[in-house]
Amino acid sequence: MVPLPGGQFRMGTGYADGFPDDGEGPVRSVVLSPFAIDQYPVTNKDFAQFVEATGYRTDAERFGWSFVFWSHIPQERVDELVEDTAAFAPWWCKVSGAFWHQPEGPGSDLDNRSTHPVVHVSWNDAAAYTAWAHKSLPTEAQWEYAARGGLDQKLFPWGDELTPNGQHLCNVYQGNFPFEDTAEDGYTGTCPVDAFAPNNYGIYSVIGNVWEWCADWFHIPNPTALELRDPAGPSEGGSKVMKGGSFLCHASYCNRYRVAARTRNTPDSSASNVGFRCVQTLK
Repeated sequence: MVPLPGGQFRMGTGYADGFPDDGEGPVRSVVLSPFAIDQYPVTNKDFAQFVEATGYRTDAERFGWSFVFWSHIPQERVDELVEDTAAFAPWWCKVSGAFWHQPEGPGSDLDNRSTHPVVHVSWNDAAAYTAWAHKSLPTEAQWEYAARGGLDQKLFPWGDELTPNGQHLCNVYQGNFPFEDTAEDGYTGTCPVDAFAPNNYGIYSVIGNVWEWCADWFHIPNPTALELRDPAGPSEGGSKVMKGGSFLCHASYCNRYRVAARTRNTPDSSASNVGFRCVQTLK
């Protein structure tokens, strides 16, 4: 884990091309107590140790299915594996038997993916893992503070250009979404958690690769709040915050691979592009 001193930072954004309904703004002053955060998202190897120690079954395993991006399903097996597609995003396929240890459904496995982030984990699953590890999920404020790496109001952990000098610094979608991913960054799905350089705090994979669950219930920030100390969101809600974007984010559809961007999902939801990392409070 990476220890961080906390202190004051500016959270949120006034980015013109963001999503107003996501509540990315307003920019507000936040003060955080010291904490430590995982240097990497939780990997398949990490999660396997948890399952071996506890016998835990994920929500996807109990439900019998999870969402998989259409092009990651072997085309000769689509009729066999796909039960349905999401009405709002038909590239998301409901695949029977898609779980964390067989990410594309029956016949797939984790070979050569031990250091990839675990996926098909719900918020409930992530919370169970953190309890076992004597850690917790980061608040949205902790996550964003860590992801910024000490930079003030930059779009990305390294600055304001997604690919400075043409260099790919994270795992996101290139090409014509959702039809063709040209993999100019080297990947069409998840990648090892250390595939790209860390931010200034030494934290890896905060942008792209997989969405990361946060502790907070999703809410729209209060525009009148001048300064917040260790904010943790409301005490109840319907969906949990996710941060960081994923390998499926693209400028034409979901440019939420920015540090201030956010989205939400219900605590029992899972998909092939959602994972998490942990934090601990420091005294």
